[in-house]
Formats: sequence, C-alpha cells, structure tokens
Amino acid sequence: MDLNSDLGEGFGVWRLGDDEALLSIVTSANVACGFHAGDPSTMRRVSALAGERGVLVGAQVSYRDLAGFGRRRIDVPPDELADELRYQIGALSAFGPVAYVKPHGALYNAAAVDEEPASAVVAAAAAAGRPPVLCQPGSVLAQLAAEEGLRVVAEGFADRGYLPDGRLVPRTRPGALVTDVAAVAARAVRMAVDGVVEAVDGAAIPMHVESLCVHGDTLGAVEMARAVRAALVEAGVEVAPFVSV
Repeated sequence: MDLNSDLGEGFGVWRLGDDEALLSIVTSANVACGFHAGDPSTMRRVSALAGERGVLVGAQVSYRDLAGFGRRRIDVPPDELADELRYQIGALSAFGPVAYVKPHGALYNAAAVDEEPASAVVAAAAAAGRPPVLCQPGSVLAQLAAEEGLRVVAEGFADRGYLPDGRLVPRTRPGALVTDVAAVAARAVRMAVDGVVEAVDGAAIPMHVESLCVHGDTLGAVEMARAVRAALVEAGVEVAPFVSV
C-alpha cells in the first residue's frame, strides 16, 4: 500500500506543514505546483529531499487559486484548464521526475463527478508524458483516464469523511475531517485490508485502493501519518510506492 501526503504547500516566506518529517514517513509526495500553493524554491527543496529518501514525487495540480488554497471551483474552459494543468506539471518536472498527477482540492472534487474538468486533467497528463493519475475509484476522472489508456491509481483518504455514495464530505459540512489519530489509523487499515470505509451515516462502502492519503496541512498530520504507517505494518500490509522509484 502506498502512503501519500500533500507537501510543498508553503509559499514565499510562509510554511505550511512539516514536509521534512512527512517525507520520512510517506512513500509518495503530492507536491504543490504554484497555483494553489508552492513556489519554485519549495518545489526544488521538496523534490530533492523526496529523491534522497526514495519517495515518489507527483504533481498536485490545481485551479489557479492562491487566495483560496485551490478549494474554490473556478469556471475555466476545459482546453484552457488543460493548458494550465500541463504548465504546472512542466514546472514541477524542471526539478526532477514527476511520477504521477493528482488534482488538488476543488479540482479533485469537480473531476470526480464532472466530465469537463476530468477531461482537462486527462488531457494534461496525456500531453505531459502520460504519468499515472491518482484519484478516487469509480470517479469520472478514473473512467476517462482509463479510457485514455493512463494508469489509474485508486486513492482513499484516511483523514476525510465519506458520503454514502463514496464521495468526500465537503469541507463546509460536519464530518468532513477525521481528527482522532486512532480512528484515522483504523480507517486506513480497514481500507487496506478489507477494501471498505465507513461513511458518515455508518454505512460500509467499498473502497479498494492502492494509495492512502493523509493531508499534510491537517493539524497533527505527522502524528497521524506515523500512526497510519505503524498500523498498516502491524496489520501485515507492506508500505511501498505504487511504482518503483
């Protein structure tokens, strides 16, 4: 099972999360490419440190929304959005190999259910070396990426709430975040071992995934990630990148 986290989300003099600590725990790093967070120096620093530690680097692409941290959906024509996403992948690739692409925030949620943003993500990945796409299983993005012949890496969220239909609970609603460390670790193990996650209404929903995410900007993210990795190992799950570094 791959363990990923959103990293490089500082900007200029601002720092968000503990990239160095998380890079000693996770196996894949979703690196911000400058549109929702991140800057060239941060991308260089995180990419270099990830390479030293054998951690995969993925481009975490976003709507152009620094002010809103990429958590606001923006109405962008699909071809223009594809260009912006391809630009972000290219920016990160200047600092080292980009092993995969993962949408961030509002784009992640939009591409899960809407063909236009999903097609933009697929077009950008297809034009930028055809890396795998990390996304929710059963999503529109997963379907379109598979149809394009891109590898789809199914992702689950140990620290986010799920709706009964398998979508993430919007961050504006109660239950969006799971903050109890033990609960986060238990959810991770259940997804890895049983392929199931508990929705906010208590229903058990199928969630067969290859990669688990712990958000780097969540309070206590390092403790959560460490607990998730330890729980997976204890359950007999090998924690490793989904492709060779």
